[in-house]
Amino acid sequence: MSESFRRRLRALPDFPDSMPDFDPEKAPADPAVLFRVWLEDAVVAGVPQPHACSLATADAGGNLSSRMLILKNLDGDGWHFATARTSRKGRELAANPRAAMNFYWPQLGRQIRLTGTVVELSAQASAADWADRPAADGGTNPQWQLYALRPSELEFWQARADRRHIRHRYVL
Repeated sequence: MSESFRRRLRALPDFPDSMPDFDPEKAPADPAVLFRVWLEDAVVAGVPQPHACSLATADAGGNLSSRMLILKNLDGDGWHFATARTSRKGRELAANPRAAMNFYWPQLGRQIRLTGTVVELSAQASAADWADRPAADGGTNPQWQLYALRPSELEFWQARADRRHIRHRYVL
């Protein structure tokens, strides 16, 4: 059983036949600029939910957890996401304000990985984010918190058919 499962996994395709090229020598100095370009490429390529990413956090004891969420914004404060302070990720961020974020666009053979410190944004920004959610939510939610991941490291990864994948790293 295990051997057939292993063979099944090995037979699955890894990357699309055609992928964009990427020359790190031509990458902008600001990783946010490159992210916006790659996100727009994902939108144009029809990637579903290109603003979805995984967020990994850890509690005070270092126990890890990961989940998918939606990027809310990207500005001078960092890479925005939100949750209730009472949720698992909210509690983990209160105990250990570091996180890793990963975007993956398989249709383009691309991913972006970020790690850094997470800060709480203002109550006003959190309330505005709650208000921007679908109308079914309505009202206010005092537990809702908008956060910003302030990356200390980012890695842009482009798959290649010859398996010589390209990695471009920013250390901030």
